[in-house]
Amino acid sequence: MFIPKFLCRLFKPAMPSRAGFGMREHRVQCMGPHGLHHMAYTEWGDPDNQNVLLCVHGLTRNARDFDALAQALSGDYRVICPDVVGRGRSDWLKVKSDYTFPLYVSDMITLIARLGVEHVDWVGTSMGGVIGMLLAGQPHTPVRRLVLNDVGPRITAESLRRIGQYIGRAPVFPTLDAAEGYMRQIGASYGPLTDEQWQHLTRHSVRAVEEGYTFIYDFALGDSFQMMPILLDVEVWDAFDRIRHPVLAIRGAESDLLRRDTWLEMAERGSRAKLIEFPGIGHAPMLMSADQIAVIRDFLLGSSEGAGSEPHRQAS
Repeated sequence: MFIPKFLCRLFKPAMPSRAGFGMREHRVQCMGPHGLHHMAYTEWGDPDNQNVLLCVHGLTRNARDFDALAQALSGDYRVICPDVVGRGRSDWLKVKSDYTFPLYVSDMITLIARLGVEHVDWVGTSMGGVIGMLLAGQPHTPVRRLVLNDVGPRITAESLRRIGQYIGRAPVFPTLDAAEGYMRQIGASYGPLTDEQWQHLTRHSVRAVEEGYTFIYDFALGDSFQMMPILLDVEVWDAFDRIRHPVLAIRGAESDLLRRDTWLEMAERGSRAKLIEFPGIGHAPMLMSADQIAVIRDFLLGSSEGAGSEPHRQAS
């Protein structure tokens, strides 16, 4: 029996829009040098969408930093935000010296295999950007477009010493308000955030303990910062120079981690990054405001033309 196509469409069940899928929480099992561990991740958007965006957080942060960005892009992407092992809802490693970039890269490859896709776009803040660079510089990389948020191939010793002053400490806060006050102090360089945004960051950065609240990352992450003095910058130009896909390099204008000279050099090497700078912000822009999200959306979903162009400073 022949049924016209327009009648088939009338009786076909309506599918929800990609943007209609809320956040889901998952875990994937990964292999490390000393056994198995689970890495948690959040998922936004249509689970059948083959356009996947990975958003990877900074050193002591977690997946929920990207809630605003993920929600904004979930109509175009299946957005995946992992908790790098030792952070958030992911397992803590028994052998603390296993917290290394080769393991982080390996875990991301396992995650991409779990997702069942050949290619991903990548947004990485600080440590998440380093992981992205290391993966994007590999032959046959799955990374198509790379957004580096306030990180580059040279990380200053000055910024690492600053991070070493607080990472690995185990403060306990009697109330969420006290935890938020501390967050505002150590996160002053994030730039202007609303009260609601600070509350969001705080709520997803702590866990309840008997005495109150403490951070949700393994404090042993700070061990390497305490073992020896940090005297030299860390450089990964060899990985950056191998990248052949479009790169957007975002910089907080007051950043001590991504120096301006390094940022400018990124437009001349590798795939010649497109440069965007946000005034009044240090390390690192939190990618929660409409203007920061718009910059990323335009790069990921627009033309890749303009890479290597003159640096652009966003209006304050």
